[in-house]
Amino acid sequence: MSLRDRRAVRFAPAPGAATAGADPPRVVVVGGGIAGLSAASALARRGVRVVVLERAESLGGRLRGWHTTLRDGSDATMTRGFHAFFRQYYNLRALLRRADPALAALTPLPDYPLVHRDGRRDSFAGLPTAPPWNAAAFVATSPSFGWRELSRVNIVAAMELLDVDVPGVYERLDRMDALTFLRRVRFPEAARHLAFEVFSRSFFAHPGRLSAAELATMFHIYFLGSSEGLLFDVPAEPFPRALWNPLAERLRADGVRLRTGARAGAVLPGSRRRFAVPVRGGLEGPDVEDADAVVLATDVAGLRELVAASPELGDPGWRRRVAGLRTAPPFLVSRLWLDRPVHADRPAFLGTSGFPTLDNVTVLDRYEGEARRWARGCGGSVVELHGYALREGADPAAEHRRLVGQLHEVYPETAGARIVDQRYELAADCPLFAPGGHAERPTVSTPDPHVTLAGDLVRVDLPVALMERAATTGLLAANSLLSRWRLAGHPVWSVPVRGRFTAARALARALRAPRPR
Repeated sequence: MSLRDRRAVRFAPAPGAATAGADPPRVVVVGGGIAGLSAASALARRGVRVVVLERAESLGGRLRGWHTTLRDGSDATMTRGFHAFFRQYYNLRALLRRADPALAALTPLPDYPLVHRDGRRDSFAGLPTAPPWNAAAFVATSPSFGWRELSRVNIVAAMELLDVDVPGVYERLDRMDALTFLRRVRFPEAARHLAFEVFSRSFFAHPGRLSAAELATMFHIYFLGSSEGLLFDVPAEPFPRALWNPLAERLRADGVRLRTGARAGAVLPGSRRRFAVPVRGGLEGPDVEDADAVVLATDVAGLRELVAASPELGDPGWRRRVAGLRTAPPFLVSRLWLDRPVHADRPAFLGTSGFPTLDNVTVLDRYEGEARRWARGCGGSVVELHGYALREGADPAAEHRRLVGQLHEVYPETAGARIVDQRYELAADCPLFAPGGHAERPTVSTPDPHVTLAGDLVRVDLPVALMERAATTGLLAANSLLSRWRLAGHPVWSVPVRGRFTAARALARALRAPRPR
């Protein structure tokens, strides 16, 4: 594994046998997204027999893709939208290396500017990667940070960002929402919009509905806790071609059965093995999968439904916590195939702030081969728009039109372009990390040691988020089962689990300590 940060933490796996014996355990993994594939890969490498049940017709979860035909007759791949593969995503990258050792399917983006509607613009290009120099350089060069405004910052509150420790930060900040925390810190408003709300909305929620601990942890992961830098890579082709098809081949070679279009109906006591999992749909495989253990790697709604249909699964407290999980507000992904290019100086990815609903703009033909080939063939461009944290019950067509109108404001040259074709997808299936929810969030372990959870909805006391949380929990779910069978686990990596600077952490704790009366 190639690491830039020498302080990245390796958690050694439990020892055990390198491979299972003649009658290996059998595991059903419910969910074929990042978490499920991570768990399946880890189990299969120890000789465990694994079947993955994915209800969609393709793998990848929220990063899946599907074929569509444009009005001009072109074949295209539609997805749920842009995702950034940060260099801090150690466990996700290890999973992808199973099929692509050099990670040749990923290509780096040189920058991702952040622009406010009033014209202020920030950039992460050219910054040092190591803290605190990255933060100092960003503040020194950013138009969003004025020295007069910085003098008003609440130092005591801001020091929390230098004293992030997991899980301690959740004990201190989880009951507060991110917006209250940002106001308490008193950062300049423009800086708050550009440097902080952009992070919080990556969780698909308004800062007022997001735990301040999640925001502080995210800032630690990407800025003050890691020296991997803030730039990232993106797949050079659509997700299926770049990531999931090669990984599926690798998993099949490792003995994993992959059943797409197959919905797990319940997890029930089995007669031949510990569990019986009824399966609806899927072209190949039995109507019931027997298993010695189960990994539940679904989204929030899928987990709630599956647990509700499995009356003997878990205990009342655990079932209550699962039933209490909530999803973030809806988000919309709109993709436009335009008959003319955007200006040559437009970045591949632009974060936006201050607009009614537009959160970012991606020019796919800047980096994705399929989009580039289409754009070159007709002299056009392929542009994708994201709108996060939309109102409940939002009308997809109306929200799509709103995003297109805001695109014309950001990139005026698109107003005169003819839309060759367009697609939009509204979804509301990302977990909500609401204030005060951390303690109640289910963990990888469940009341039944033969059932584990995985996914970005799962609580894990490591500084990981988003796709990396999914990959990490999948690995931890597999390791938990492997240890029961005395099979060797796999190492888990993370950025440092606490702030990098001992003196800064000590000062932060001294400042917030109650003063004697």
